[in-house]
Amino acid sequence: MAMRLYKRGADIAEERGLLLVDTKFEIGRARDGRLVVIDEMLTPDSSRYYRAAGYQERLESGEPQRQLSKEFVREWLIANGFQGREGEVMPDMPPPLVKEVAERYLELFETVTGRALVPDASPDPEARVAEVLGL
Repeated sequence: MAMRLYKRGADIAEERGLLLVDTKFEIGRARDGRLVVIDEMLTPDSSRYYRAAGYQERLESGEPQRQLSKEFVREWLIANGFQGREGEVMPDMPPPLVKEVAERYLELFETVTGRALVPDASPDPEARVAEVLGL
């Protein structure tokens, strides 16, 4: 199942000019025995995507790849003394970095899905979520 999911994600990424470098799947069994995905998949939080254009040239020259993932956030945190260890305090991200994170996630969403993100303008987002979930 994981290999089929990965292949489908990699094919979609390739159609959109991306390379799906790696990803994480969390799969469990429902009480009736069915396999179910139990966490996000193929998102920038669980995957690394590189731009396909220029990949080989960057690889050969030793340059970093153009990636659309959260890896740059992890790198920033490490560079600022945070690795998630007990007792460490996460540093505040400066507003320009927060803006860059949002822009990269938006770019990845729109690239992978092939459509523009339409923000939810619901006056009551909790009620909308409850409705979608049938609660």
